[in-house]
Amino acid sequence: MSNQINRRQFERFALPPMYSRVTMRLLDRDSFEFEGHAYDISEAGLCFEIDKPIEPNTTVVMRIDLPMHHEGEPGYVEVFSRIVRVDEDDREFGPVRLAASFSRFVRFGDKQRLIAHFCTGRYARAA
Repeated sequence: MSNQINRRQFERFALPPMYSRVTMRLLDRDSFEFEGHAYDISEAGLCFEIDKPIEPNTTVVMRIDLPMHHEGEPGYVEVFSRIVRVDEDDREFGPVRLAASFSRFVRFGDKQRLIAHFCTGRYARAA
């Protein structure tokens, strides 16, 4: 029996990949040229998949769709993020799983709306 310690500061929540679109752009670009979907999220970061790898330590802007958002509010949050991990096994053969750490939310209220989505009870806690 292994004694694993959870080092995460914030709880992670599983997202339905088919409904959790993520678009991303590099800081020197205006358009969101990368597209994929999220697997799990916390108030500090995200595990997601896109078609092309991004080097670790790259800073990007991510737009994360919020499934089942309330009418009258934006259906997404935007956040400056740093790529912290790239699944090496996926680099050559198609979609790549990555992890990003959130640095700063773009718009006032985005972080609060993201956290409020976790509190609805719609999302299962991720392992």
